[in-house]
Amino acid sequence: MSQFIAHLSQPLEAPRARRAVAAVAVAAALSGCSMIPAYERPAAPVAPQWPQGSSADGAALQAAAAAAAPDLPWQEFVLDERLRAVIALTLENNRDLRIAVKNIEQAQAQYRINRADLGPTVGASLSGSRSVPNTTSTPGSVASNYSAALGINAWELDFFGRVRSLSQSALSRYLATEEARKAAQISMIGAVSSTWLSLQANSELLALAERTLATREQSLSLTKLRMDVGASSALDMRQAESLTATAKAAVAQQRRMRAQDINALTLLVGQTLPENLLPPVPSVAVDRPSNDASQSTPVTPIGNTLSRFASVHVGLPSGVLLRRPDIRAAEQQLVAANANIGAARANFFPRITLTGMYGRASTELDDLFGGAALRAWSFLPQISLPIFDMGRNIATLDASKAGRDIAVAQYEKAIQTAFREVADALAGRATLGEQLAALEAQATANRESYRLADLRYRNGIASYLYLLDAQRALFASEQALTQTRLLERLNQVELYKALGGGWSDPGAVPVAEKDGAAAQ
Repeated sequence: MSQFIAHLSQPLEAPRARRAVAAVAVAAALSGCSMIPAYERPAAPVAPQWPQGSSADGAALQAAAAAAAPDLPWQEFVLDERLRAVIALTLENNRDLRIAVKNIEQAQAQYRINRADLGPTVGASLSGSRSVPNTTSTPGSVASNYSAALGINAWELDFFGRVRSLSQSALSRYLATEEARKAAQISMIGAVSSTWLSLQANSELLALAERTLATREQSLSLTKLRMDVGASSALDMRQAESLTATAKAAVAQQRRMRAQDINALTLLVGQTLPENLLPPVPSVAVDRPSNDASQSTPVTPIGNTLSRFASVHVGLPSGVLLRRPDIRAAEQQLVAANANIGAARANFFPRITLTGMYGRASTELDDLFGGAALRAWSFLPQISLPIFDMGRNIATLDASKAGRDIAVAQYEKAIQTAFREVADALAGRATLGEQLAALEAQATANRESYRLADLRYRNGIASYLYLLDAQRALFASEQALTQTRLLERLNQVELYKALGGGWSDPGAVPVAEKDGAAAQ
């Protein structure tokens, strides 16, 4: 030990110190080399234009008031204040989004770990020993050795960019995780909006079923009175009873569906929703039939209570799809896989590490930091070159290239999936408007038809079967109208989500952009 201390205690001559510092500086300069293949974004495997006829109202989409979906925050897209409050609660409490945020934190920490490997790790050490020498020259003597030093332990000089490639891969995976969180937020906003619309539609259908039940109960009472005076047959009575029972079953079904929608919305939000945020069942006044046979029973239509949304600009696939967070996440995964190839290539070349220390040594603890202590230093460079590894490095490189090819295919599939989602949404918007207008005209006609059928039945001109057919047609048309309105609203939400809207907040700076800029 004393010989080791004596070796370390040699003074550090100025020329040797300068040579050591120069060697470290040159090594640091050379460490900027990289063996990562040049990255080129794969060409989008989709058509440059949306399918012809997918958007009949394309002119309206080009209106100056319409904004691109990625630039339109969800707070501006959603026009219903209650729905905005529900979405805000979801983004705060949903467990899936919490998991996504923690995944970001984990990936960010891993990136910091890999980035730290680019620089040396400096540590301090303090040691001491006391021993009895194995000699008979000085019986009973005790040898003491103490040292204090600052040192660098196995710092890899990144000549061929292995460490830098791993750091780049970790950064890209972190950015991919951030984009995945944005995609999860978009999906969550879409799911909450869709469930909310379904709840509103089932509330309308419940009101419709309750109104239909009240109307058929009135019709049943009228039929009983007519049968008592001999104006109706037992067949009319049984048909009226059957339709009343059918209406009761429809009411029970709609109540169940509405309760299930509330349960689904509660799960998405992550907490029980306040009653003031839930859409109520529309109150529909049931018009009582007049005792005057010349007066028909009017029918009050169910109002449109479904939430509305802002219009968005569609644009071209090349400009829209590449802004979707899920596609950007797939591209970052591709960049990470490409960086792994650089790390695998660097494994074929020598790996140089430096270990060094500088401090003081003394045989007495009291003199360790005094003038009697000797300067101690060491400089231990090490180089290792793979010669025969049973094909490990070649297999690692092949695996990295295969991983890159997989990432390319996943990226291309993400673009194709996004293209189809947007095209389907545009096709829906091009036709749902026409379908909705036709159903509104049909419902208006069926209301008038029911009014006339009721009037004819009261005056004994038409049979009860004629009235029942008018009731069925009216109920079916109003159900179809509400369901088509739901599809039209759902299509708006789907188009907004497919175009990559819903992740931005007004005035917010994405975390990925901030960290990416800091990493440059």
